[in-house]
Amino acid sequence: MQSTVLTTVAATGFTVAFLHAAIPTHWLPFVLVSRARKWSRVKTMAVTVLAGMGHVLLTSLLGLGIAYFGFQLDENMGKAFPWIAGGLLLSFAAFYLWRQFSGRGILHHHPPGSSHHAHEHCGHETGPSHWQEELKDSPLVSQRSGEWAAISGLFVMLTLSPCEGFLPVYLSGVQFGWRGFWVLSAILAVATLAGMTLFTWLALLGFDRFRLKVFERYEAGLLGALFAVLGVLILALEHDH
Repeated sequence: MQSTVLTTVAATGFTVAFLHAAIPTHWLPFVLVSRARKWSRVKTMAVTVLAGMGHVLLTSLLGLGIAYFGFQLDENMGKAFPWIAGGLLLSFAAFYLWRQFSGRGILHHHPPGSSHHAHEHCGHETGPSHWQEELKDSPLVSQRSGEWAAISGLFVMLTLSPCEGFLPVYLSGVQFGWRGFWVLSAILAVATLAGMTLFTWLALLGFDRFRLKVFERYEAGLLGALFAVLGVLILALEHDH
């Protein structure tokens, strides 16, 4: 039974991380900067992977704090912990569903040096025209700044905006101890890097007009539904015990 639950949590975590990576903010800036600076595809993919690793590392460090806190709670609360974890997951689900149906969406990262006017678009549809507007005044594409400024800017932009949607998944893995943490961290890395490199590569090949904006528009609702499933699963298993 434990193995089945871990598989379900892992599959949910992969879905959360991959869908998050499919959002244009995780690959479109790399494509636009690459075109502006005339980077090769290999260099663009290398920068994408580098920034993705920073994104994964910070998310995993935050997950480590959640896991450690969860282990302490589990040790002190005993059988009450699954009820607490399940309740928290359902609370996260309600929060994300509220954001979805209230039309607030989820704010994501902006390129360094982008204008305040461009930031006002956050929460609305994000597409090539939106990102071109944000990048227009950014050192990421300015010929006055060097290559290192562009690469480090993309790295910092993504690293300092961790995958907040994956953090509750770490909470659901507390019952599996450190094994659960490492499994989920590996899944986060694989799903995030796979999604970022896949969509960056497709865009470089000219398939950047496909409508992945739907993932951003409905990200909150999808996360809410996934967390609701995890919360109900944990509570149902505890009830059966």
